Amino acid sequence: MKKVIVTGGLGFIGSNLIELLLNENYFVINLDKVSYSSNFYNTKEFSKSKKYKFIKCDIKSPKVKKILFKYKPIGFFNLAAETHVDRSIDNPDSFIQSNILGVYNLLENFRTYVKKYNSKLIHISTDEVYGDVLKGRSSENYAYRPSSPYAASKAASDHLVSSYVRTYKIPAIVTNCSNNYGPKQHPEKLIPKLIYNILNNKPLPIYGKGKNSREWIYVKDHCEALIKIFKNGKLGNFYNIGSNKNLNNLQVTNELLKVSKKLIKVGKNVKINFIKDRPGHDIRYALNSNKIKRELKWKPVTNFKTGIKLTFDWYNNNKKYYNSLSKKDIHKRLGNK
Repeated sequence: MKKVIVTGGLGFIGSNLIELLLNENYFVINLDKVSYSSNFYNTKEFSKSKKYKFIKCDIKSPKVKKILFKYKPIGFFNLAAETHVDRSIDNPDSFIQSNILGVYNLLENFRTYVKKYNSKLIHISTDEVYGDVLKGRSSENYAYRPSSPYAASKAASDHLVSSYVRTYKIPAIVTNCSNNYGPKQHPEKLIPKLIYNILNNKPLPIYGKGKNSREWIYVKDHCEALIKIFKNGKLGNFYNIGSNKNLNNLQVTNELLKVSKKLIKVGKNVKINFIKDRPGHDIRYALNSNKIKRELKWKPVTNFKTGIKLTFDWYNNNKKYYNSLSKKDIHKRLGNK
């Protein structure tokens, strides 16, 4: 059976990716250091599968090399990262440690491994590396202009991977995706935070005037794209992955309210509450994903209206997910420093 490694597999995108890889009959080794955003609830459906192995491991650890040579994976999906912009404002150090130094350690060990065995690294990144895109859409040739410590750390990791491709000829691909939403996302992020508050009759906090625009993609569509890139993508290339559908935060909130009112009785305290904006908040991200559509024949299949209903349904039917989290991680206001 073909083996692949997924780092950060207790997280949101990682756990959704593992589910699809298992369905395609890969043996998946999940490496996760078990941070605040890691959640064993995310893997409960397949944790006892004979095709699944969890190993507690930080990508900065020397254990990465031992694991590579023990399991001999044909693929390595790197989703291990600190990802929340607000937390990067409060504590940039953890982002430097994980997103830059962690990726450096991973690359060094992967470089050694591929001298002996065939494999491929898929490094998953973000549209935030491009910074504000006020008009049009950023293609893979668009200059990196990160605004936050988070985006800067991801930009650095992308450049590291690219440099190892050119200098050491490692087989790797970088992907940059737009804002994901869907089941199993930590409620520090907008949509699961809003759903938690709707389910618990609390106000809905929106930064500034709610006009910040993001391109939203359902997580399963993103994961399908990653598998397609792993199978058929060109080594050394960058691929944007997006939905071509932009909504600002106020539009997202109103759409979510429409869906929730059809499914549950919404409490009287569930009202939009505009709060102080975070520092350096980018106005708009927007990707040009024509390359992956043209070369790999991929396109997203879940529109926002369908995806947001699926997402709300999952959280409404999995209230234990919120119970598995620290309440301070749900309620704490970040990005004030």
